[in-house]
Amino acid sequence: MRHFGHLAPEVRQRLFHREPGEFTAESPARLLSAALGATLYSPATRPRLADDIVKQAARGVVSMVLCLEDSIDDADVAHGEENLVRQFAGLAARPAGAADLPLLFIRVRAAEQIPDLVRRLGASVRLLSGFVLPKFTGERGLPFLEAMQAAETASGRRLFAMPVLESPELLYRESRVDTLEGIFRAVDKYRDRVLALRLGVTDFCSSYGLRRAPDMTAYDVQVVASVIADVVNMLGRADGTGFTVTGPVWEYFRAQERMFKPQLRQSPFLEVQAVELRARLIEHAMDGLLREISLDQANGLLGKTCIHPSHVLPVHALSVVSHEEFSDAADILRPERGGGGVLRSAYTNKMNEVKPHRAWAERTLLRAEVFGVAREDVGFVELLAAGIPD
Repeated sequence: MRHFGHLAPEVRQRLFHREPGEFTAESPARLLSAALGATLYSPATRPRLADDIVKQAARGVVSMVLCLEDSIDDADVAHGEENLVRQFAGLAARPAGAADLPLLFIRVRAAEQIPDLVRRLGASVRLLSGFVLPKFTGERGLPFLEAMQAAETASGRRLFAMPVLESPELLYRESRVDTLEGIFRAVDKYRDRVLALRLGVTDFCSSYGLRRAPDMTAYDVQVVASVIADVVNMLGRADGTGFTVTGPVWEYFRAQERMFKPQLRQSPFLEVQAVELRARLIEHAMDGLLREISLDQANGLLGKTCIHPSHVLPVHALSVVSHEEFSDAADILRPERGGGGVLRSAYTNKMNEVKPHRAWAERTLLRAEVFGVAREDVGFVELLAAGIPD
């Protein structure tokens, strides 16, 4: 699979200076954690779940979570489990097998579901990449991780964990540091199997009876923004001890009244087909979502939890490395720069300090490997417009 792999080769050639690279479910964890992109959630009870998975993969989705937790009623858990087993069997029986499928994860409610589901999936477990672990703390999370390790040993299938950080203990200031330290101890013990940490911002807001409006981002809700900052501070460090932390869910999916107007005005590409593309972008654009994705990246988050297919393309389009970013990162990481120093950007608009900017450059080139590098004259709007279905 590859990001933007659903586009025709000639379209990718027009958009990318360096095209996104290919990866599989067997790729190294470091690469997969960067490649998750927009992780699309779907209730495990959907009757045509297998068809939905195939359809979304054809539209550019590379990671999905099939949810047995908050997205379904308590009374439907057993039905959801049975449906997952049946749908996985159907997917495994397809001639294409796993070749055209996204990374698939199951969000469970209890640790004991993990070995039970792996056993019931049988041979189709080969389509499963791991489990999403809800309301994760050091104390509650260890049984999940231990169950995953046991299930992996029993099945012979490499399985990754994606803990969700959403508990009130993490939100409340008086217990936050202790909770973060407990989370770190748990995930550090199973570091090789923790693919990413996911933020449950909806649960954070729930603790205070809050809900952000469609023109506000998670970073406008200060009590939430402070948690994100502390999670990145303690769990997302670039010194080798940190983990990939993904962006929070965006709850709205109807077209908003405003577009990403500055981008539209600045794009010469849109002047060519202004009427058609403007109409399509009005239909799909979500100003608040676009601002939140940008703020996610500015705050050290990579990828995003998504609950609607229309969110996927904006996340991926904004994850593509710009030609300028790539130029700076590659320059900083040249072998002859190992001793440090300061150099002028090839774009002659900034100074690049080799040692302070090295970690940024390494993260940027990893993102470039999976999301590609845009051509010098290609921006977000061109990437978005190319991917919107006719």
